[in-house]
Amino acid sequence: MTTGKINVSVDNIFPLIKKFLYSDHEIFLRELISNATDATLKLKHLVAIGEASVELGSPMIEVKIDKEGKKLHVIDQGIGMTEEEVKKYINEVAFSGAEEFLDQYKDAGKDAGIIGHFGLGFYSSFMVADRVDIFTKSHTDAPGVHWSCDGSPEFSIEASDRKARGTEIILHIAEDSTEFLEESRIRELLQKYNKFMPVPIKFGTRTETLPKPEGAKEEDPAPTQEVDDIINNPTPAWTKKPSDLKDEDYKAFYRELYPMQFEEPLFHIHLNVDYPFNLTGILYFPKLNQDLAMQKDRIQLYQNQVFITDNVEGIVPEFLTMLRGVIDSPDIPLNVSRSYLQADGAVKKISSYITRKVGDKLNSLFKEDRENFEKKWNDIKIVIEYGMLSEDKFFEKAESFALYPTVDGAYYTFSELQEKVKDAQTDKDDKLVLLYASDKESQHSYIEAAKAKGYEVLMMDSPIVAHLMQKLETSKEKISFARVDADHLDKLIQKEETQISKLSDEEKEKLKGQVEEVLGEKSSYMVQMEAMDSTASPFMITEPEFMRRMKEMQQSGGGGMFGMGNMPDMYNLVVNTNHPLVGEILNTKTAKKRVRLINQCLDLARLSKGLLKGEELTSFIHRSYDMVK
Repeated sequence: MTTGKINVSVDNIFPLIKKFLYSDHEIFLRELISNATDATLKLKHLVAIGEASVELGSPMIEVKIDKEGKKLHVIDQGIGMTEEEVKKYINEVAFSGAEEFLDQYKDAGKDAGIIGHFGLGFYSSFMVADRVDIFTKSHTDAPGVHWSCDGSPEFSIEASDRKARGTEIILHIAEDSTEFLEESRIRELLQKYNKFMPVPIKFGTRTETLPKPEGAKEEDPAPTQEVDDIINNPTPAWTKKPSDLKDEDYKAFYRELYPMQFEEPLFHIHLNVDYPFNLTGILYFPKLNQDLAMQKDRIQLYQNQVFITDNVEGIVPEFLTMLRGVIDSPDIPLNVSRSYLQADGAVKKISSYITRKVGDKLNSLFKEDRENFEKKWNDIKIVIEYGMLSEDKFFEKAESFALYPTVDGAYYTFSELQEKVKDAQTDKDDKLVLLYASDKESQHSYIEAAKAKGYEVLMMDSPIVAHLMQKLETSKEKISFARVDADHLDKLIQKEETQISKLSDEEKEKLKGQVEEVLGEKSSYMVQMEAMDSTASPFMITEPEFMRRMKEMQQSGGGGMFGMGNMPDMYNLVVNTNHPLVGEILNTKTAKKRVRLINQCLDLARLSKGLLKGEELTSFIHRSYDMVK
């Protein structure tokens, strides 16, 4: 037996390993199984090129728990090591890698935002073990080797009578890490990190029911047998060619990724590129709701089928973090902070490739089956609108497939919409005014008034729509958006002809004063006297487009003017000076009747806008009954 001392230049490196990234002690199992996988794949490669003449068989990795002996075993049937290789790879290379890694990050602590922690490798075992034994036998004729270390720089190495090719690592679990002797905990870790490793991983056995033999009675129990419990899928869908997969295969893989997700994905995008970087994966568009924060962090990042993280910010463009699925790339650096990651050239290329690929897929879906695309629009629009806002290249691509639905359920691309409404909705300054509603129920009367004039009203109700309209208005010439209740229609789309008021300037001023007196000093309404069509409402409440939009932008994050999100709602009370009822109010002889008429008209306008509630609604109902007695 040989004993020795590992050359340590970082003081107390084993306690550092023990404490490092305390919440991430669990990664030791991922690291050991990654090493076992590498050893298996290396042997497969040597056999394939004729450099190893061994019977390969069907190699697997096995994880075993010995709860009484407080041991955890990780066994592979891979390439194995000679004594010289153990000295080189365990005492020198593996340790220097762990040392270098810890030296770099020991002061960073848990908040470093290091996304992968790859690099700790074999020595991560000492985060959970008091002693580690390695029993290994090379695929060559070299004798077996036993290496042992008790978590100090001291190690021993001696011959072993091991006959089986490969490596067995035995972790003597420390008292503070006995959770890793629980079957449920190890199964959880294998499912989390190793669910799609390319080599089968055995963890215990399971009972399998066999078909009943011919002639068996109905009451006879079906025969069973114990079989290896292989916990991973070594050939997940993303590792296959798209041409080898059917739609059902993609849906089955989605259920494998998200077993608790009961809704089917809307569609998928298969990623596959090998230049200028390597990347494979499948992204799914799920059905999204309005709560954007709840949708994020569902994409899983892998490196060579090893799970790394489900926080892909910086790798996937932000607007696509609401999608689901898998991205696998060996070219994403893992031992780095997120700020470094976002500045990395390869990662930027990956991000722009994913953006382009998603844009191309959406475009082809739109062209191939527009009717189906329209049906899915409400479920995917938030992602597309967010992308149009945040990525200029995606904004350009989306020109051909982004849809603008009307309140009547028609869908137009932007160019189709322009063509459809340009004759009716171009104002006197040659600007195209696009009317929209955000709530069909509460804005019904305004929508109907616009439709009566032959105007199209868009349905724009996503939480970021104010930002999107701002972007469209600044990137396109001579267009503006106006919500149907932002002003009366003649003001929203101003034509050359202006209505002549039936009231003189003096009468308008007198009536304005009377209305303001009823409203009171604390009113949030700005009274406007406007000459409108006599069939239009006598009183109308509108919300100024600019103020309301800035407030919405502030509330939905970013944009807008500072502090506007907390401003009270501002309304205009538009009085139609050409309506017969308005003339009657002006000519009413008694103040009591005039006040009652103004209140009634005001409440009807507020009712139409959905602003009449509580005590004021009750008062309106009582007054209305009194008026019809």
